[in-house]
Amino acid sequence: MAHVFVYGTLKKGQPNHYRMLDPANGQARFLAAARTVDRYPLVIAGEHNVPFLLNAPGDGGGRRVRGEIYSVDDRMLSFLDDFERVPTMYQRTAVKLEVDEGEAGVGGAGDAPAKGGAVVEAHVYSTATYEPGWRALPTYESYDAYGDHGLVYASRESRR
Repeated sequence: MAHVFVYGTLKKGQPNHYRMLDPANGQARFLAAARTVDRYPLVIAGEHNVPFLLNAPGDGGGRRVRGEIYSVDDRMLSFLDDFERVPTMYQRTAVKLEVDEGEAGVGGAGDAPAKGGAVVEAHVYSTATYEPGWRALPTYESYDAYGDHGLVYASRESRR
């Protein structure tokens, strides 16, 4: 099982979370809330108002991004790679995370519990290929498709 950090539309309460729950896509089990150890620019960009984590840690203007860690099987990891359009739209890379709280555990062998403040590593879908103007966009600590930013997320199904 691999660990994946989600920070956008795949989080609980967000428009694509149902994809994490669909057994046809594989298995995903929530492990913990966490935030990145390094600061990253999390922006909402493009005509569909998609959240993008720019793979530019520590370059200034970023935040310690909050999200959720999941334990996923190979089938779900493959589904997520396809969903996130790896490698053209996003790239799957490693990220260090500070655990806020855990339900099932994320501490290593056998997903043993990790206490709040523990630092762990997981996969994240970020992008190193983005429009130059995206660096000037507002950055967010936590993405919410229904937030007060006023940028309405367009689901894949609604895009034509």
